[in-house]
Amino acid sequence: MDVPERTANGYKQYEVPHLVRLLQIKRLSDLGVPLSEVAAMGRADEDPDEAIRVLDAELAATVDRLNRVRAELAVILRHRAPAYVPPAFAPVSRDLSDRQRSLLMVYSSVLSEESMEEFRELISEGDETEEEFEALPPDADEAAIEHLAARMWPVVVRTRERRPRAADLAADAPRGPKHAAQTMAEAMVQLYNPAQLRVLKRLTDFLAEEAPAADTAERTDSERGG
Repeated sequence: MDVPERTANGYKQYEVPHLVRLLQIKRLSDLGVPLSEVAAMGRADEDPDEAIRVLDAELAATVDRLNRVRAELAVILRHRAPAYVPPAFAPVSRDLSDRQRSLLMVYSSVLSEESMEEFRELISEGDETEEEFEALPPDADEAAIEHLAARMWPVVVRTRERRPRAADLAADAPRGPKHAAQTMAEAMVQLYNPAQLRVLKRLTDFLAEEAPAADTAERTDSERGG
């Protein structure tokens, strides 16, 4: 706004153009134009179309974001899920332990949307050993660890056969497989107790033992076919 002239007694003399400009500024402010950008929009005799189009695009993006948030809140409320859980997991979140929810949050920060969907379907299925694994005390003896690992192994095998993608959820991670795998591993180390980690280690050992056997079987079949 132009600075008005002062009268003989030192007071500023505001006139109709000043009032008009003030009303313009108020109108633009009501439309959502930041005061810092009002001057850039020019006077009434200048073309404000470009600035208005930019503002309209910004408002449209804001409306879209708010609509997405409302849709997510509706899902959360419908399933009475924790607000921090990704919306796609709301239907199953109430059945997850605090530890599983924490892992879920870590996974969602490093995995692709496709892998998270695979993970959601995976945990939705559940299995008969899940509760036993969650309840395993940190001071469980080796016999209990070996017993649980042996019970979980068939579940792992079935899952790998039915959902091969689940074997490497980090493969298409946005920031790379190595970063995702390291982040997920660190989360498990900190969230699972020592006995649970030993169970997971035994399952990893089973996988390592199975791989050479599978390679041998494939070579044998190939030789027979030849």
